[in-house]
Amino acid sequence: MEVVDNDTFLTQLATLFEKAKGSVWLTHKRLTHDGEDVAMKHDDEAEDNREYPCLVRVTDGRGAKFSTKVVPGDLDKFHAAYGTLLKASMSTLRKRDKKREKLRSEQAIRRKKKMTEPVVINGPKRGNGRRKRQRQIKAALKQKESQKKFNEKEEARQKAIVAGSSR
Repeated sequence: MEVVDNDTFLTQLATLFEKAKGSVWLTHKRLTHDGEDVAMKHDDEAEDNREYPCLVRVTDGRGAKFSTKVVPGDLDKFHAAYGTLLKASMSTLRKRDKKREKLRSEQAIRRKKKMTEPVVINGPKRGNGRRKRQRQIKAALKQKESQKKFNEKEEARQKAIVAGSSR
């Protein structure tokens, strides 16, 4: 992981936000000094007035990994610039289309219901109602075919999960 100064970090982060197509992970962490006990001590007698630097890391999950160390004196200035950058990058994000998501989920529920409800075939084989019966038979065959395809997809998905977990 590359450690850069604060200004370079902010410029690299801005370019990463512009070119990233997926997620960008940001982590903040108190940087402890080497050789010290990490556990917090709660003694009434001893007051710890030390200030620790902050480590800010960025990764996009692919190849970009860089970080910066912010000293306590520069923290306010860094957070002001960092916050402005985050707000600017968040404003470019697309708003979710909740109506379309709801419509698609309702359609998926209707398809599942249609696939699981049995098609009732009634009516005479000859005479009035024959065409209705033929449509019902065709719908039942189509439903059986879609159930078969669904079961094949589920089996393939299960095999992929088992193959992925055995690695």
